[in-house]
Amino acid sequence: MSENRSCIANDKMPSKIKEAVCIDTNRVYDSCADKDCLEDLRVYFTDSAQCVIDRATSVRCRGSEVLNAFIEVERVPFNRGFYSVDITYFFKVCLDVFCGPANSPTTVEGLATFSKKCILYGSEGNVKVFSSEFSCNELDRQLDMVTTNPKAKVQTVDPICLEAKLCRPHDCCSACSCAKPPRLPHCVCRCFEGDFDCCEHEPEKAVTVTLGIFTIVQLERDVQLLIPAYDFCIPSKECRCETDNPCDAFRKIQFPVDEFFPPKEGCLKDSYPAGSCGCGCPE
Repeated sequence: MSENRSCIANDKMPSKIKEAVCIDTNRVYDSCADKDCLEDLRVYFTDSAQCVIDRATSVRCRGSEVLNAFIEVERVPFNRGFYSVDITYFFKVCLDVFCGPANSPTTVEGLATFSKKCILYGSEGNVKVFSSEFSCNELDRQLDMVTTNPKAKVQTVDPICLEAKLCRPHDCCSACSCAKPPRLPHCVCRCFEGDFDCCEHEPEKAVTVTLGIFTIVQLERDVQLLIPAYDFCIPSKECRCETDNPCDAFRKIQFPVDEFFPPKEGCLKDSYPAGSCGCGCPE
């Protein structure tokens, strides 16, 4: 809501800077945005799901999500201040499996992985950082020492599943002919029912998918910045502690017109102040 966007109303904002304060924060030194189309990724299945795939006549992709992303940052030799960011994505792929023309589809889940690398500027620093904070569940133990090497952050949305194909394992691609998936971390394996390491021989059928994914990769450093300070951030509204009748609370909610009549492109009400929409949107 608009009243939560700022602790101080615009008309109460001081006109002059009172002081300059030093804050400790993460500064983004370099970043990049990518739109990747990941073609023909091999999907790996547990024992129970692979039995269904072996009987399949066709498959259809229902959706996919990012389970995890492992990130490693390494200094680039002979290029001072630059670092390579290696990212390994783990995707959960949901498929509708058809085992016959008159049969209803069976839903199974599989795993796909993808690795990529990018090189970003992260500057240099060689100091060691100690903190007086304590580790949780440890008696009188401070946090471990860290260095000022840059920290990588990856932002992504769940990928778009563009295509799913059923094929023989040796026909999918030469690099994906193995029956077992690469070594998987426990946090990924526990998202599936069954065992990935059960297959002693190559399965009869395999599945490949094509995914579209958007990502932003950043390199950050812990730095001290000098910023202007206007005043302390004091909330301007009171907390409401009374408990309303459920029906009274429901009546206070505005009717969701946009949910029933979606606005056309460029006419979203939230993009314009009240009464200032200049594109013919109903007010």
